[in-house]
Amino acid sequence: MDRHDARDLEILTAIAEGRPLSQRALAARLGIALGLVNLYLRRLSRKGYVKITEFGSKPAARKRLRYLLTAKGIGEKTRLTYEHMTYALRLYQRARQTLRESLGLLPGNGAKRVALCGAGEAAELAYLTLRELGLEPVGVFAQEAGAQFLGFTVRPLGDLAGEDVDVVVLATFDPPAPHLATLRALGVPPERVVTLRRPAPAAAP
Repeated sequence: MDRHDARDLEILTAIAEGRPLSQRALAARLGIALGLVNLYLRRLSRKGYVKITEFGSKPAARKRLRYLLTAKGIGEKTRLTYEHMTYALRLYQRARQTLRESLGLLPGNGAKRVALCGAGEAAELAYLTLRELGLEPVGVFAQEAGAQFLGFTVRPLGDLAGEDVDVVVLATFDPPAPHLATLRALGVPPERVVTLRRPAPAAAP
């Protein structure tokens, strides 16, 4: 699923909830600029997915906009939801297989102290895979610390600098490069980091 389809699904889902919805509130929910929300809504309207109507409590009052899904919009939301679920399932399956292949070598290599970097859906997947392999993380670390994660209190990412670990599992579905740079700055070399993505094949000599 590309980013435009993903954004369309987010907007159609928000409208389908049926609550009063302003463009400003939608921009805050999606984390994008207000002007972009207007462009997205107009495009969805031109495609026939969204009906935009004006209303006001008094004739002289400033008109407000109401957004409604059309029958065509409901069908598009259903299609995108199915596509998103299929995409997510494939993503999880690939990540799980990659983790099993990478982490399965750790016990034989003597690696016992494993740290989990991340506290989202990817981290849940990584944690379950660790447990299947008989490994228990020594801690969970993330930029935003203090929350509870599967029985662990999430610790600040900076704590990794003084933690004695054999391997750090970088649990994110995002491109790993920026996170690897952050870990390197904390003294964790790339060769001690396992990601959810398969390593690129080595170039032929």
